[in-house]
Amino acid sequence: MAIIESYRMEDYLDLSEEELDRRISTAKEAMGDRLLILGHHYQQDDVIKFADFRGDSLKLSQEAARSQREFIVFCGVHFMAETADIVTGDAQKVILPDLTAGCSMADMADLYNVERAWKDITNIAGEANILPVTYVNSTADLKAFCGKKDGVVCTSSIAEKVIKWALDRTDKVFFFPDEHLGRNSAFKLGIPEDEIIVWHRDAPLGGNSENAIKKAKIILWNGFCSVHMLFLPKHVEYFRERYPGIKIIVHPECRREVVAISDLCGSTEYIIKTVKAAPPDTVWAVGTEINLVNRLRKEQPDKTIFFLSPTVCLCSTMYRIDPQHLCWVLENLVAGKVVNQVIVPDEEKRWAKIALERMLTL
Repeated sequence: MAIIESYRMEDYLDLSEEELDRRISTAKEAMGDRLLILGHHYQQDDVIKFADFRGDSLKLSQEAARSQREFIVFCGVHFMAETADIVTGDAQKVILPDLTAGCSMADMADLYNVERAWKDITNIAGEANILPVTYVNSTADLKAFCGKKDGVVCTSSIAEKVIKWALDRTDKVFFFPDEHLGRNSAFKLGIPEDEIIVWHRDAPLGGNSENAIKKAKIILWNGFCSVHMLFLPKHVEYFRERYPGIKIIVHPECRREVVAISDLCGSTEYIIKTVKAAPPDTVWAVGTEINLVNRLRKEQPDKTIFFLSPTVCLCSTMYRIDPQHLCWVLENLVAGKVVNQVIVPDEEKRWAKIALERMLTL
């Protein structure tokens, strides 16, 4: 196999689709059982077709740990690669094909501002009366923060259960970074709206009064997913009017007003399983990332499946993982060179793993 001697990413940009496919397949074959390629559900088809496993972020990290493969190439975003590094063994190396593939939601909550908020909240409510819960879509240092503070990580599929677990142990939950997953989960638990507040990181006391903080059971960070914020109640209404009997299924990162008038709400895995299990000739509108919806449409030709919004919005950071970057990292591996390895510092990894393990007990 001809490998570009300079290993410059720029040298891969003009390769044809056929050339990239050939070289990726050849490199993958050359690495054999030393390599595992993981593809997140939101990844584009011309990348995910090379994945050994596809799934959501935590499921993929668990597959990596079980595999014990030496090299884990994670076709996802940065926090996912961090999670994989946390749960895999010391001999395994996690690689993100493009280190600029981040997550806008995860970037909305940083350790400095979360620690500032925590200090303000605990000065009013008392540290013994609150637990932090971070969505898995967050940086490793925030997972570690939760580990140190007796808190926990959650996924979209068990956020409700995790929040209940926390409230069984304390009076309040500080939930970050996704306001909407937190609110939707709190509503499912029957928590009154006046006991749910939003913490705006740039405002004194998060924009809340001391009394509101004392009364709140759920304190939500004001973060969001730009893709899932795209879906609006008018989109649900449009499809209901045009297609009587249609089923609307959305992700819990959608705003509360959308979830409230949809038929079903759940994680990416839940959405996939539900639509696949549906009877033939049923009609669906799906409120989540377009690559997943398009893949469902191709794989379920006996059903009519629509993307819930008239405006197409890709997960732009996920889209940075492309065949060019995948080929580049794989050919470097064949040549004995590791590029774009994601390494979580040991102390951070230890505490983050504690928070993840608390979740896994649930």
